[in-house]
Amino acid sequence: MTRTDDGLRRTLGVRDAVVVGLGSMIGAGVFSALGPAARAAGSGLLTGLAVAAVVAYCNAVSSARLAARYPSSGGTYVYGRERLGAFWGYLAGWAFVVGKTASCAAMALTVGAYVWPGQAHAVAVAAVMALTAVNYGGIQKSAWLTRVIVAVVLAVLAAVVVVCLTSGRADAGRLDIGLSSGAGGVLQAAGLLFFAFAGYARIATLGEEVRDPARTIPRAVPLALGIALVVYACVAVAVLAVLGAGPLGHTAAPLADAVRAAGAPGLVPVVRAGAAVAALGSLLALILGVSRTTLAMGRDGHLPGALAAVHPRFRVPHRAELAVGAVVAVLAATVDVRGAIGFSSFGVLVYYAVANASAWTLSPATRARVVPAVGLLGCATLAFALPAASVAVGAGVLAVGVAAYGVRRWWAARRGA
Repeated sequence: MTRTDDGLRRTLGVRDAVVVGLGSMIGAGVFSALGPAARAAGSGLLTGLAVAAVVAYCNAVSSARLAARYPSSGGTYVYGRERLGAFWGYLAGWAFVVGKTASCAAMALTVGAYVWPGQAHAVAVAAVMALTAVNYGGIQKSAWLTRVIVAVVLAVLAAVVVVCLTSGRADAGRLDIGLSSGAGGVLQAAGLLFFAFAGYARIATLGEEVRDPARTIPRAVPLALGIALVVYACVAVAVLAVLGAGPLGHTAAPLADAVRAAGAPGLVPVVRAGAAVAALGSLLALILGVSRTTLAMGRDGHLPGALAAVHPRFRVPHRAELAVGAVVAVLAATVDVRGAIGFSSFGVLVYYAVANASAWTLSPATRARVVPAVGLLGCATLAFALPAASVAVGAGVLAVGVAAYGVRRWWAARRGA
């Protein structure tokens, strides 16, 4: 077990890093994102899933190459700063922290909605406090809990796939791939489904807590993404075969409705419990990632320097974790953030656009630049294919961050003068 110069402890191997990534990806998204995506794409749902997977793969490869080169907490915030300049690193960090903080609140409220719908906000706050305490105790405790959560969710999803595909209601004719909603609908569905793929970034943001990062991260990122893609494809095919694209697009709980339609109503409570556990897993990994980026931005003065402190015993960025937990708890207690999912996708796509642009600079070879070029184009396309409200809110929040950066630079120059 080794420790970095700044005090974080390197304890995660390939298996733990893959589990952290899966805990982020195989979360509440697979239980809820299929419905909105089907409503946007219609018969093009599976095509939208494939487009999202291609963009996610490009982002994953770019992120893995950069993380191996710069194994520090902060992910693309660090890569953008080192490869493109301070402003682009700051923009990536701002997009990630703000977008993923909204995602944290959304996942907490998802837990509340499944566990106790009548007291969703109270349950959400309790979930945030409990998982913040787990993260405070050290990264190994978080990785252990994430491993348990991933195992439970995979078991529930496997049961859904088996029940749906072996039922008399399954019809392969419902899997016909078309473009009933046009190319725009497919791209919007891909943007919404991308939200469920974005968890592999958590591996990169934990760069200072991974053993042998130059070897571990490039192996863990594509492995976690590949497993998640296989799981998503199986679930999408099973649910489509039972419900069809039309009914799937008008359900708020697609997996629960699918097993009910497949003649297994007794499995519905299990699916609901699995959704709650999945949301907890996503929330746990999200708090990990946001707090590490907050740590990196605190070190550089873009956020208060007190947030860069590392606990002397647990070797975690405890103040950053407490600050993130407090903000998320307030949001979960006071705001309905279901509409923030689109904004979160916009912020994450901006984050990965900076990652791909940074990876472009690593090598002058044309072949090495194909993947980041495709990833950058894909991120820009999916970001502006999202619902107009999500694009407007996302662009507005990014503009606030840019203005804050400009004011800080102006003030620093004035003090220096």
